Amino acid sequence: MATKITYTQQGDYLMPDLKLPKQPKVEIGIWGKRRLHYLKNHHHVIYTNLLTSCKFTAYLADIDEKANEMFDRLVKQFAKQEGVTEQLKAEDQMLWVRKMNNIRNRATEIVNKELIYT
Repeated sequence: MATKITYTQQGDYLMPDLKLPKQPKVEIGIWGKRRLHYLKNHHHVIYTNLLTSCKFTAYLADIDEKANEMFDRLVKQFAKQEGVTEQLKAEDQMLWVRKMNNIRNRATEIVNKELIYT
C-alpha cells in the first residue's frame, strides 16, 4: 500500500503536506478542560501521545462525562446524608445555600482528586 506524500517548498526546505483526519465536533466541559490543562502542564508524554493518535477529543469528552456523573452522584448522596432538602430550602434559604456550597466544594475536590489530577 503505497501512499504518495506531497511536499511544499518553504524557503530552502521541503515540508510534507500532512493533514489530520477529520475529528467530530465535541463540546468539552469544565472537567475536560481541567484535565487538558493538567496533562499539558504535567504529563507531556501522555498529552503528546493522545494528541498525535487523534484520540484526544474523545478522551477529554469521556473524562468530562465521567466527572459530571460522579459530581452529580456525590452531590445527591451528600445532600441526602445531611438532610438538605427542598423543605430546608423553603424554610431557611441561607442555611440551604451554605450547606449546598459546602457539599459542592467537597464533591469538586473528590472529582479533582479521583479523575482530573491523577
